Amino acid sequence: MEKEIALVSVERIEQMILLIRGQKVILDKDLAALYEVSTSNLNKAVSRNIERFPQDFMFQLSAMEFNDLKFHFGISSWGGTRKLPRAFTEQGVAMLSSVLRSPRAVQVNIEIMRAFVKLRELLASNRALARKLDTLEKKYDAQFKIVFDAIRQLMAPPVQPKRRIGYHSEKS
Repeated sequence: MEKEIALVSVERIEQMILLIRGQKVILDKDLAALYEVSTSNLNKAVSRNIERFPQDFMFQLSAMEFNDLKFHFGISSWGGTRKLPRAFTEQGVAMLSSVLRSPRAVQVNIEIMRAFVKLRELLASNRALARKLDTLEKKYDAQFKIVFDAIRQLMAPPVQPKRRIGYHSEKS
């Protein structure tokens, strides 16, 4: 039976993981696509079992968060959505496996858990690399300062420019 299920790649899942409210989450529409169910049916199953989804497992995006998300992805609409999306943390995705019981849901959940673990490992290795760099920087003299600064800039996440709203002259 496992061969019949077309599994989703960890890389595809990693692209769906967003950082919202300081938490790594996957949106309901993306989970529904992975499970091959409609977003509406996924949310109905969650609503029928809402006691299984406390705030640290799942939360609904605010209108401002949703608009920022649409702006970030450069689209004017979100597929005709009428309700604000739900965001599921790693624990919320794990809880979905008890709500969605299809064989595909079980297999997809396994792949999603692997993606979260891989992301955690990547973040941990980045912290370890930063510690090693600190040690090397203390060990060698100032002639390597430029090299260390360049490496730190490459390791830093990109800074999102603040968007400006309204009319602005060329001077500002």
